[in-house]
Amino acid sequence: MPDRRREDQGESTCLSMTFSFRFLDDVALADLAFEAEGDSIQALFAGATQALLTTLADPATVGSSWERRIQRQDADLPQLLFDWLSDIVYWKDAAGVVFHDAPLTVAREGGQWVLTARLIGDPVNREEQELRSDVKGVTKHLYELRQVNDRWTTRVVLDV
Repeated sequence: MPDRRREDQGESTCLSMTFSFRFLDDVALADLAFEAEGDSIQALFAGATQALLTTLADPATVGSSWERRIQRQDADLPQLLFDWLSDIVYWKDAAGVVFHDAPLTVAREGGQWVLTARLIGDPVNREEQELRSDVKGVTKHLYELRQVNDRWTTRVVLDV
């Protein structure tokens, strides 16, 4: 399977939110890293989510016969993103699926951030899907989430 890390990048504008992600070379030899950014917390989460989905498989080659609803909350926004990305890796392994999409919302409710999402995908099928990296986990190595002016950014390193 060819190494597609360098050529995959993404940008999206949907429902008045903008996000982007890019894969980072030379961050860690045995890992894969990406940065995502967005013009809001929700856009940042969407960009990081899309980067992870794209790392696993080309979403355009994955159907939508499998779905799981997920809700998480945490007062710590970086921890919420970390846990959400870890959920994606968990369901990839537990259900043997890769993902087509993961629509989500992130909102502040009282003192908590609340993420509501759906993972949509199909069981792994090497004949029909363009599979990429088998991510084993999200790491805390160089992990960060921050706001710079009006943009939110995150850096994530994945154990592959």
